[in-house]
Amino acid sequence: MDETEGSAGQPAERSHRSSVSSVGARAADVLVYLADDTVVPLAVDNLPSLSAHELHRAIREVLQLPDSTLDAFALWLVSPLLEVQLKPRHQPYKLGRQWPELLLRFTDAPDEDVATDEPSLQFRRNVFFPKRRELQIHDEEVLRLLYEEAKGNVLAARYPCDVEDCEALGALVCRVQLGPYQPGQPTACTLREKLDSFLPAHLCKRGHGLFAALRGRAAKAGLDEQGLLDAYRKVEDVVSSDSEPEASLRAHYHAYLRRCHELPFYGCAFFHGEVDKPAQGFLHRGGRKPVTVAISLEGVHVIDSREKHVLLGLRFQELSWDHTSPEEDESVLWLEFDGNNEGTPVNKLLKVYSKQAELMSSLIEYCIELSQAAEPAAPQESLSGPPSAPGSSPPPTQRPQLRRQGSVVCSRIQHLSTIDYVEEGEQIKRVKPKRTTSFFSRQVSMGQGSYTVVQPAESLEQT
Repeated sequence: MDETEGSAGQPAERSHRSSVSSVGARAADVLVYLADDTVVPLAVDNLPSLSAHELHRAIREVLQLPDSTLDAFALWLVSPLLEVQLKPRHQPYKLGRQWPELLLRFTDAPDEDVATDEPSLQFRRNVFFPKRRELQIHDEEVLRLLYEEAKGNVLAARYPCDVEDCEALGALVCRVQLGPYQPGQPTACTLREKLDSFLPAHLCKRGHGLFAALRGRAAKAGLDEQGLLDAYRKVEDVVSSDSEPEASLRAHYHAYLRRCHELPFYGCAFFHGEVDKPAQGFLHRGGRKPVTVAISLEGVHVIDSREKHVLLGLRFQELSWDHTSPEEDESVLWLEFDGNNEGTPVNKLLKVYSKQAELMSSLIEYCIELSQAAEPAAPQESLSGPPSAPGSSPPPTQRPQLRRQGSVVCSRIQHLSTIDYVEEGEQIKRVKPKRTTSFFSRQVSMGQGSYTVVQPAESLEQT
C-alpha cells in the first residue's frame, strides 16, 4: 500500500497530543515526541511539502545523534486509534490531513471518534532495524532512546513477560533511575509506592501482592516487591577504566535491550484484530477474542490482548499466509502452519479478523524480502570474528528462546479455533517437506537466499 510500509497498529494508550501548532502557515512549529514523552520542537518552513526524511534529519541534528544511527529510528504518526511508520518520502503534514480516511479504511472506530482523533508525530524505533545492529550501538543517547521505548512497551504489557523477566528488567530500571543499590535504600515499602514505574501495571494493580494478577500463581511463588528489591540488589555495575557514570549507564541500557531481545516480539509492529474462540459448553458457543498481531523481521506472533500471553508464534519459514480483501468478504489475515489433530499431522488455518489485514500481509511480505536480501551478506560479517573449526556449524545469531513451563511467550494453540485439513490434489500447492499441502502460495521460498530450515527444537509451539 502506498500510504504506509505496512507498519500500523493499535497503540497502547490514548493520547490527544498534536504535533503542529500553526496549521497551514508557511513557518510552523512542529512538535516531535520521543519515547519518554519529551517534546522536540522544530521550526520548519513550507511544512506541507516537507518529507519525513527531512524532518528525520532535523531531529537528529537537534538531538545530536550520529548519522550512523540513521536506520535505527523512524518517524511515526500515532493516535489512540492507529499508528503508522512513515517512509522517508512521505509528507507527514499531508498524511495528517488524510488521517480520517486512513481511520475509516483501517479501523472500526465509530464516526465520532474518527472526527475527533488527531495523530502526533513520534520519533521511534524503526521496525526494520535488525536487533544484531542494535547491540553494536555505543552512543549513550541512542541507547537511552531505545531503552526508553523498550521499557515503555514492557510496562504497557505490549511485550508480555514472565515474572522472572519482569523482575530482572524492573531491577535494571531501578538501577538506571535510582543509581547503584545501597543497603536499606530503597526499602520494599518505597518500591511499592511507585511499583508501576518498574513493573507492568497489570501485575501491580490487583490486590496488594505484586503479582496477584497472575490468578494466584504469584502467591504460590511468594513473589512481592521484595522480589524486585532482591533483583535490584543483584544488579552489578560495570567497572570501566575511565570510571565514568555514562559508561555504567550504557552497560545497563545494553543489558536491558539484550534481555528484551530474548522476547520473540521485540521490535515488532503491532496490529489490532480478533480470532475465533474454541467452541465450549453444551451449546458449543464460541465468539471472538481481541488479539494483538506482532510482526517483525523474524516472524508473526498473535497475542491475547486481555490475558497478555502469546497464542501463536511462527517464524516466517513455518507459515504460509494470505489476506481476504473487504470487497470479497470480511477482511481477514489467514495464517497457515503445521500441526496435529489427535496425533494426525494436519495443516492448520487461523483466521485473524482485522481491517488491517492488508497492512499485515504487506508487512510480512516486506520483512521476508528484507531478511532474504540480507542473508548473502551474513557470511561477510563473520570474517572479522575468530575462525570457526572445520565442519563446525555457524554460531547462532541470537540466543535460543527460553522454554519455561507455561511461559507467556509460548504458543497456546489449544486456546485458538483453527481449521484443520488434510487434502491432496493438483489445486493444492505443495510447500515444505513437513507440510504436504497448502491453500496459499505466499510463503518463504526454499531456493537460494531463503531462511535456514528450522530445527524441531526451535519450534515456538508449546507441547
